[in-house]
Amino acid sequence: MSIPWIRFAGILAQGHQVASRPSKAYPYSSLEKQKPFFKQRGLDLYPYFNGTLNISIAPLEFEMTNPEFTFPLIEWTDLHPPETFSFSRCRVRFEGKEFEGWVYYPHPETKRTHFQNPSLVEVITYEIPNIRYEDAIEVELNPAEIAVRHPHEAIGNK
Repeated sequence: MSIPWIRFAGILAQGHQVASRPSKAYPYSSLEKQKPFFKQRGLDLYPYFNGTLNISIAPLEFEMTNPEFTFPLIEWTDLHPPETFSFSRCRVRFEGKEFEGWVYYPHPETKRTHFQNPSLVEVITYEIPNIRYEDAIEVELNPAEIAVRHPHEAIGNK
């Protein structure tokens, strides 16, 4: 199946820093704890870097509309109630290189903390050498699964 990617320019932004390492919120990497639950349900994220890229596509905003995977109410920690996660294939481009990956979307309605701005696309991909916060990066999204809009437009694929 060929995906009709749509490419967006972005900037690498600093996230909450809970996916890749222990933090004030968790005594462990949240993504490391979540990966076994996703694998049990058919999505193996083990080949990818144990962290996320937070790519700002501002002023645009995105919404998961028909993700390839949605895992409802995963009980991955005893520190808060279960969370729902969705995933959509994506690609990122940095310094002329392309990296396959997944948009990682913890549903805000099931989260208690670490909310993301709707302009911030969180991506799980392979380790990208030499990337730094504020670097320009491109993200390619599947318009059949993710809608992107300007904040003053109705959400929907155009």
